[in-house]
Amino acid sequence: EYNSALFIFFLILLLATFLGNLLIVVLISLDQRLHTPMYFFLWNLAVLDVLITVTVIPKLLVVLLGHKRTISFSDCFAQMYFFTTFAVVEVFLVAVMAYDRYVAIVKPLHYNNIMSSKVCITMMSSAWVLGFLVPLTPVLLASTLPFCGSNLIQHIVCDYTTVMSLACGDVTAQVSFALCLAMVVIYIPVLFVLWSYYRIICSVIKMKTLESRKKAFSMCSSHVILVFLYYMSSAVVYIGLKVESIPTDGRIFIGAVHYFLTPFINPIIYSLSNEKIKAAAHRYLKLHTSFQHTG
Repeated sequence: EYNSALFIFFLILLLATFLGNLLIVVLISLDQRLHTPMYFFLWNLAVLDVLITVTVIPKLLVVLLGHKRTISFSDCFAQMYFFTTFAVVEVFLVAVMAYDRYVAIVKPLHYNNIMSSKVCITMMSSAWVLGFLVPLTPVLLASTLPFCGSNLIQHIVCDYTTVMSLACGDVTAQVSFALCLAMVVIYIPVLFVLWSYYRIICSVIKMKTLESRKKAFSMCSSHVILVFLYYMSSAVVYIGLKVESIPTDGRIFIGAVHYFLTPFINPIIYSLSNEKIKAAAHRYLKLHTSFQHTG
């Protein structure tokens, strides 16, 4: 019964996340009014959220059904690579979106020149390329290690740290290399996000009218919520996995909340707080309804 309840929960979560993010992808792709830098980055975020979700949840559903509670060596490392790849891309994307909001609020007159199509495509291409390159070496090195002990992965995904804990022999060099790489990938974007919002706050404080401040806040409110959820959930997972007194089921649940809460909530945040997204959805719903009546 417990597994059945979890299966239903994660199935609903998968469908809601997939459909919500797919809706954003379709609306931004079809509506010319949304072909701006902000929505270009949002489109990439929605695609990433779908990819992260489908990398993990389908296998989790199979496990919860009890059909196959195992994962092959190659599938485990493939999942590790792609899951880490999409996570790295998302770290860079959050920083890119912060820069976009910084330019929009601090340098509004130069926004179109700075955030040109070429610049936006270059930034996103760099994020995707780095996302695929960064985890390549750590995952390849990990896949060459012998695994002769326990093969029980106490996680919902083939996470690098969890899998490495099952390896035989001394893995200090590999783990240290991966840790240094992770620190660079995580802390540089985090510092950049903090710097961007420091400049944004300074700029907002200098604004003379309350209306200008409200407009500036509305321009970055969705991204502020995204940043808060993203980093807070990451911090909770990090702390949760370090506390040994937390049982295995508790750690798995904490990991699930981190990996799936943000992809599930992102479409809600951007659809409820963004008038242009809501207007686009209303237009296409109205158009679809009119076609049905005509037919």
